[in-house]
Amino acid sequence: MKMTALLIILLLAITVLTARSLLLSFRAQRPADYAATSPEFDIRQVLSGPIISEGLIYGPSGRMTNSFVARMHGEWRGDSGTLSEDFTYSNGNSMQRKWFLTMGPDNTFTATADDIEGEGYGVISGATVMMRYRIRLPEAAGGHVLNVTDWLYLMEDGTIMNRSEMRKFGIKVAELIATMRPEPAEAQQSIAAQ
Repeated sequence: MKMTALLIILLLAITVLTARSLLLSFRAQRPADYAATSPEFDIRQVLSGPIISEGLIYGPSGRMTNSFVARMHGEWRGDSGTLSEDFTYSNGNSMQRKWFLTMGPDNTFTATADDIEGEGYGVISGATVMMRYRIRLPEAAGGHVLNVTDWLYLMEDGTIMNRSEMRKFGIKVAELIATMRPEPAEAQQSIAAQ
């Protein structure tokens, strides 16, 4: 009798945790939830020109493991664009990535880069962008392939808030929180002078 009661309690706990994960968490968001939000996220405008990003990376325990500053530059020709990223991490490492973005129908787009497995898929809805992709970590970081969900939220002042969740076998292993904003002209001139 006690074993049956324990089994029922265990099954209820698993059901509650699964329902919470699917209905009340970061992963439960859908692009349609943000369709009426503004300002409208026009990816060809917002991710164009020089952009500065600052962010924090959290490990599976929820503690910050690294921070970064990234200089980015977006260029568009019609429905095709690139976003070059140059990251400098607080642990002394650096990394470059170049995204290739292609607009599709109904506010969708695809994205590829050298460290992305296959093709990423994104949806623009109101003031948000949701993108999912599989990223291959560098060999020095274990070479693992992680499933990533990015949410970009465009704020009234043009700043983008970025929240990303990285999972392996369905388990959250990292989270990223960052801001992205157009790089001020003074900073661009200072960098050019160096």
